[in-house]
Amino acid sequence: MEFRPHAYQAHCIEKILQIKKLGLFLDMGLGKTVTTLTAVKELKYNRFQVRKVLVIAPKKVAEGTWTREKDKWDHTSILRVSTVLGSQAKRIRALNMPADLYITNRENVTWLVDYYRNSWPFDMVVVDESSSFKSHKAKRFKSLASVSSHIDRMVELTGTPSPNGLEDLWAQIYLLDNGERLGKRYTQFRERYFDPGDRGADVIYNYKAKPGSEECILQKISDICISMKAEDYLELPEITYHEVPVELDVKSRKAYGDLERKMVLELPEEGDEISVASAAALSNKLLQLGNGAIYDDDRNYHEVHGCKVEAFLELVESLQGKPALVFYNFQHDKVRILDALAKTRLRVRILQNAVDEDDWNAGRIDILLAHPASSAYGLNLQQGGNHVVWFGLTWNYELYAQANKRLHRQGQKERVIVHHLVCTGTRDEDVMRALGRKDNVQEWVMESLRARIKAIREENRRIGK
Repeated sequence: MEFRPHAYQAHCIEKILQIKKLGLFLDMGLGKTVTTLTAVKELKYNRFQVRKVLVIAPKKVAEGTWTREKDKWDHTSILRVSTVLGSQAKRIRALNMPADLYITNRENVTWLVDYYRNSWPFDMVVVDESSSFKSHKAKRFKSLASVSSHIDRMVELTGTPSPNGLEDLWAQIYLLDNGERLGKRYTQFRERYFDPGDRGADVIYNYKAKPGSEECILQKISDICISMKAEDYLELPEITYHEVPVELDVKSRKAYGDLERKMVLELPEEGDEISVASAAALSNKLLQLGNGAIYDDDRNYHEVHGCKVEAFLELVESLQGKPALVFYNFQHDKVRILDALAKTRLRVRILQNAVDEDDWNAGRIDILLAHPASSAYGLNLQQGGNHVVWFGLTWNYELYAQANKRLHRQGQKERVIVHHLVCTGTRDEDVMRALGRKDNVQEWVMESLRARIKAIREENRRIGK
């Protein structure tokens, strides 16, 4: 696909080329990844100013997002990618592969720095979701800071650089300028710009910005940071659709393939014909497995993998406290989501009645869980947030569209962003393609399923099973 950058993207690309260490604080949906990849390709292959680029990202983003985005565009497909994930042996093997971009998750940063010690090879580092480096006490921050003299170029990417307040900026800016703008030490920064807030007998619980601090801090960092909000720059309709690829691990991929094959081979041999009921049953089983669990004949569920739950938690973390309306498809999805969220401090509620609706609109709920069939019509939830998350997808386009309209309706003051967790190589991808067609969805679903059944049967005959 040909990349035609919007004006704001062209501006950001030029700034990455001009400024060696840059904070690119772009709102979700503004295309941070393709913007950065375009600059990397220019620096690597046209200007010969970088050799090895390290991308640090949340685990699920590291697994697939950067590679997929690179492959999507004609001009960046030339870039070679090596994902530094998994066991230590796999990580070391990936580091020894010839590549332009080496992509790892933030949990591996300390290991990576220790592994190379004084022979750090990456002259450019991209930190995707730099707000995960906001703590000056964190090992990952200290490790990355210790090799800053070996890093010639750095790009920090996030839509929320200061989710908890201005204090979050110090560590991120320090990685860019080694303390030149906001001070060499965090304590100096805090003393200069903040006063003690709530305190106990021997402890200060928080700090409050002094009058004029925000303006002063933003002015000091304005030459190395670009901040853009989607509502100001996004040249898209009022609703934005965001697809989050979820990569299955080897074990889960095999389980999915085995189940799909088993169910297809149990279907009656009637040419390419398949009943609507059989198609629905097969699709539901495969969608369940993509989500991570499956029902047995006694309606007990068995968890197969946690890949989608893990991706969901990372997505929630990236929202940095912004509320989200989360749609699930199966009851076991709801149970597993609740279990995962129980370990957080988020205020979680299942949408059941008018009280839940009122509390959501009043800002008293962080995560509101709902089934699309019970919430697709009649509810006004637009005052409580602007993020929709589809944990489990539905084939029913009308149900899907109406569910999204719970937030995307009159009275909504912010751009609605609809996130879809999509397991790669599964029926999830077929669902997304079907929903994109809007009409004749069921017919397309049947066609895609017939094609898949035919392929599996032919493969089975070929291998003689």
